[in-house]
Amino acid sequence: MRFYLDEHFSPRIAEIARGLGLDVVSALELGNRGLPDLWQLDFATQEDRCMVTKDRRHFRRLHLSFLERNQPHSGILIVLKSLPSEYFTGIAQALQRYADSHVGSPMTYVIDYL
Repeated sequence: MRFYLDEHFSPRIAEIARGLGLDVVSALELGNRGLPDLWQLDFATQEDRCMVTKDRRHFRRLHLSFLERNQPHSGILIVLKSLPSEYFTGIAQALQRYADSHVGSPMTYVIDYL
């Protein structure tokens, strides 16, 4: 499973997650700060990466829009607001647990919570 962290997350999370063996990149690392959510989800889809975000409202809406158009995406993983964005190691470890528990599960059209 490959992940794409939106701009609300520090690149430090991606670094820690890569140290755990995950394939993770962040919007900030790639210079994708300030781009619209639709662009971010399209980018994640083109890269076959699951979008990781705290922006539940916008990405749930985008998820429904993709479903209505029969347009697949590579998954959206919502990080609960109760998990502080500054909890770098905890978020990276949660991503690892999620990936380990979903090995071989296609993320196409999936929206889930971390």
